[in-house]
Amino acid sequence: MKIKVFLFLLFMVLPSSSYSHTYHYKNINFIKMDVLKNGKKIGYNNYYFKFEDNKLDIRNEIVFSTKILGFKILRVDGESTEKFENGKLVEFVSETKQNNKNKYVFLKLNKEKNVFEIDGSSFKGEANLSSVVGSWWNHEVLQATTQISPLSGSLKNQEVFFIKKQKIVLNKKEYETNHFKIVSRDHVSKNKHLNFDIWQDTKSKIILKVTYKKYGLWEYRINKYKYSN
Repeated sequence: MKIKVFLFLLFMVLPSSSYSHTYHYKNINFIKMDVLKNGKKIGYNNYYFKFEDNKLDIRNEIVFSTKILGFKILRVDGESTEKFENGKLVEFVSETKQNNKNKYVFLKLNKEKNVFEIDGSSFKGEANLSSVVGSWWNHEVLQATTQISPLSGSLKNQEVFFIKKQKIVLNKKEYETNHFKIVSRDHVSKNKHLNFDIWQDTKSKIILKVTYKKYGLWEYRINKYKYSN
């Protein structure tokens, strides 16, 4: 039986505040993920962390190229930076080239209005501070009710369900994980519908694997991550 995540989290050891959440990443240098389609590696999605004086900066690089339905080439090449101060997101900027389309997000925290102000290629407006950028380094996406697209800034209402505890093997290493599913809360078109399966390491809380289906099976899979000495 699927149990909504907010009930499940009562029994999980997760950070209890946004500050403790970002502090959890203070000793991580990078998280590197492979991007696969139908079991074949087509690119990468890497995150690089810098923590200093209660400030956390995350730089992301994503590159992949594949064929859709056997003939149409889909190529994505993007970079983003995410900035936190005292555990709070204050800025997110991304620029992505998807074939001949330019996508972007400029997000800033408005401290006076207590909202995120977003200028994106698909959305311009404000978002509640409980919204989370949909970056796969950030396990807070498993607690959020609204996800901000890191490519276009669009807002997507979501529900998160706990599926089960599960052992998985990645790169010849076995992990104890919690398996979650994220789905859209609203009725949206099929190509915009959220339907992600996510496996999170029970020890490190790092998201190890994400899968979804769209013209084939897509997978973001941990390659390696490194802690500072």
